[in-house]
Amino acid sequence: MEHAERLLTAAGELFYRRGIRAVGMDDVRAASGVSLKRLYQCYPSKEALVVAYLERRDERWMSSLTSYVAEHGDSVEAVFGWLERWFAEDGFRGCGFVNAYGELGATSEAVAGVVRRHKRRLRDYLRGLVPDDTLADQLLVLVDGATVTAMVDPEHGARAARAAGEAARALTAACPR
Repeated sequence: MEHAERLLTAAGELFYRRGIRAVGMDDVRAASGVSLKRLYQCYPSKEALVVAYLERRDERWMSSLTSYVAEHGDSVEAVFGWLERWFAEDGFRGCGFVNAYGELGATSEAVAGVVRRHKRRLRDYLRGLVPDDTLADQLLVLVDGATVTAMVDPEHGARAARAAGEAARALTAACPR
C-alpha cells in the first residue's frame, strides 16, 4: 500500500473513531507507520488530510449505498435498509460529514465545502429515485435524522432506520408520479 493510502486509512479510522480535533498528525503518523516527513509531503497540512479523508469517505460511502440500493431494486425502501445495516456496524459513530462539519465547518471553508458537496451528492442521488425535488429534500432530512438518532442512541439504530423508512414510504406513496 502506498504512503498516501496508508495515511488516509489511518486518518480515516482515527478521525471517525476519536474525532478530528482529538487526533494529531503524530497520531496519524504512528498509526500509519509513515514518517512525519512523508506525511507532510503527501498532505502539507492537517486540513489537507481532513479534506482528502472526507473525499475518500464520500466515494466509499456513496459506492456502498448505491451498490446496495441497485442490488435491492433501486428503491427508496432499500436506502433505509442500507441505513439499518450501516447503523449496526461495529464502531458506528454517525455521519462522518456532519461530525466533521460540527468540528471544523465554522473555521474551514475547505472542510465545509466537502461536506456540502457530499450532502448535495446524496440529495441528487435520492432525487434520482423519486419523481420530485421536494420529496428528495424530505428524504434527505429523514436520512440525516435517522443517522443522528442512531448515533445518539445506538441501541435503537434499527428502530430509527425503520421509522424513517416508514415515513419515506408514506411520503413516497403520497407523491403523485
